[in-house]
Amino acid sequence: MTFFAVLIALVLDQARRPGPQAPWLGAAGAWAAWVQRQFDAGHAVHGWLVWTVALGVPVLATALVHALLARASGLLAFVWTVAVLYVTLGFRQFSHHFTAIRAALESGDEARARALFAQWQGGDAVEWPREELLRRVIAHAILSSHRHVFGVFVWFVVLAAFGLGPAGAVLYRLAAWLAQAWGGTRRPDAPVSEPVARLAQRAWCWIDAGPARVTVLGFAVVGHFEDALERWRQQRRPWQEPSDDLLLSVAEGAIQVRLSRGVVGEEPLTADLPEPQLAHLASVVGLVWRSVVLWLLLLALALLARIF
Repeated sequence: MTFFAVLIALVLDQARRPGPQAPWLGAAGAWAAWVQRQFDAGHAVHGWLVWTVALGVPVLATALVHALLARASGLLAFVWTVAVLYVTLGFRQFSHHFTAIRAALESGDEARARALFAQWQGGDAVEWPREELLRRVIAHAILSSHRHVFGVFVWFVVLAAFGLGPAGAVLYRLAAWLAQAWGGTRRPDAPVSEPVARLAQRAWCWIDAGPARVTVLGFAVVGHFEDALERWRQQRRPWQEPSDDLLLSVAEGAIQVRLSRGVVGEEPLTADLPEPQLAHLASVVGLVWRSVVLWLLLLALALLARIF
């Protein structure tokens, strides 16, 4: 069921028209805001309480619905799993931004490419040189592919193995959203207290650490293995720290492009790599899709091994 659920969700994802945002974000935002208003009193213990309730209730509800449907019909449980994966896993939640930027660059319209990238990032357009714009587009695409595809895939497979259905997909995507909404740069009008923001960011680092290492392993296998592995060794970090630098450092070795300037900060490792060019955008697409095929094949082999 796990293999076919992922496969069908990815096929459906490719068939749908990209929207302005993931369909679950509105409900997640309303739920998180309610939890914060009810439980966030600014004390350290409230960090755990607010984050656990905001994340745990949707995850447990997802697992409970799966269990109830499984008791009634295996087909209903499968449909529920595919539906949850459809809204949490997939390229269409970010790939239309990347495709539009790539088309603008190929037509020579760098101003439009910068504007589209600013819209994708949720910031203001900056007059970066062409190579710097390409570097940031590639880096953002790599991180987005991990957040929307590989990280969701890993947590879904892990919790599905324990009979929890698609609860892992909800756990990962909601934890990522809470870390961004609550654990980002602090502002005077921030919606949550400092303990909640700090806990959301720290918990996200732990939740993302395992999937990030699975992602970079896939990048290394389907890319330039030795260079990717060398950068992985150089980027060994505790699991309680963010994994973005690890992802970008291994990816630049896998596709042989220099990403570290202004992104990773490991100049000695990247001195021998070329600066980003337009052709490297296609390399990123190839790297991501080869990684998807790799993990699907491994999941299919696991299914066959279980059957026979």
